This record gives sequence, C-alpha cells and structure tokens, in this order.
Amino acid sequence: MISKLHYISQPDHIGNITAALDAGCKWIQLRIKNETPDTVLPAAEAVKKICDQYKASLIINDYPHIAVAVGATGVHVGRLDMTVAAARAITGNNIIVGGTANTLDDILQHVTDGASYVGVGPYRFTTTKQNLSPILGLAGYQQILQALKERNIAVPVIAIGGILLDDIPALMEAGVHGIAVSGLVTQAMDKQNIVHHIHQQLNHTPTWSL
Repeated sequence: MISKLHYISQPDHIGNITAALDAGCKWIQLRIKNETPDTVLPAAEAVKKICDQYKASLIINDYPHIAVAVGATGVHVGRLDMTVAAARAITGNNIIVGGTANTLDDILQHVTDGASYVGVGPYRFTTTKQNLSPILGLAGYQQILQALKERNIAVPVIAIGGILLDDIPALMEAGVHGIAVSGLVTQAMDKQNIVHHIHQQLNHTPTWSL
C-alpha cells in the first residue's frame, strides 16, 4: 500500500525524520545526495531503527543495495540516477520501487520497468532539488493523469515539488494518489498541526482553520 503522504528528508536527516514521525508522518524517504554508500549506510541503519519504532515505512533514495541491506520498505530512484528496472534487478520483486518522472514518457517507461509508484513533478519551483526539471503546474498534472486514464494505467502518482497546503485539494481532484513534501513539514513551526491538515486534505475530510 503506497501512502498518500511521503516525507522526504533534509539535513539534519535523523533529527528532521524524527520530528516528522513525531508529527504523524508514516512514510519516510531518506534522501542523501552526492555521498558514498559508506556514508549513507549507517544513516540508513539508524533511520530504519527509528522508523520501526514508529511503525513507519522507510524508502531509501537512490541506493537499492542499501535498501535491501537495511530491510527498507523500498527504494526511490531519480530520473537521471538509475532506471526502475536496474533498481528492481537489485532489489527483487518483494520491495517497493518508485521512480521520479517529469513527463508522460517518463511515467510510461517506469511502468514498463515495474515501478510501484511514480513521483511526478515539480509542481512549482523548489529549492530542495538541484537541476530542477520543467515545472508542471496543475495543468501539467491534469494532462498527464488524463493521458494515463485513457491508457488504463493505474499506477499511483505522487505529486512533488513546492506543494503547499492549499494546493492539495486541486491535485487530488486531478487524480493524484498523494503528495511528497519536504520543506512544508521540515520548516513548519507546528509540525503536528500541519501534518494533521495535510492528512485532512488528502482524505477529503472537513478541515478547521489554521
């Protein structure tokens, strides 16, 4: 089961992940870029123990061997880092493999390669990611999701990239499965309150004012 809310870590990874878990996030992606596996492995081991305590799912960004080694729920591969097929060859079929996409063609390739879900974005400009792909906006998601529907492709689409609380209803209406956030939670003064509101928006429940 793919969560509707994905939290993507930022430095300090362990501190921010723990805070996100405390706030109610249950799907954590450990995203450490431009480091060696020897650096990422101990961090992944530590985060796995923390996620286990919270009964949360852990996804490792870009290091399928490490995902397998620590017993993570899955791995997520960047659009330019590794194909879903290559990751799947390392992990086998009993693990979730997600891939980053910016276009319909990206998604179709991921689906062919056996992706469990696709992270599609960016929704708007974000400073979290370097080498940002072309911004999609709401219209971009609407077009992509309509094209997937016409092809009878039901892969879960996770919207990502600068998403704010007010963006969620329209994205869900467009047909996304859920959203991935980083700064929205990491930078929130009251993380529990913002995660509560995100869950309300994702599940179409009545909200109360912030």
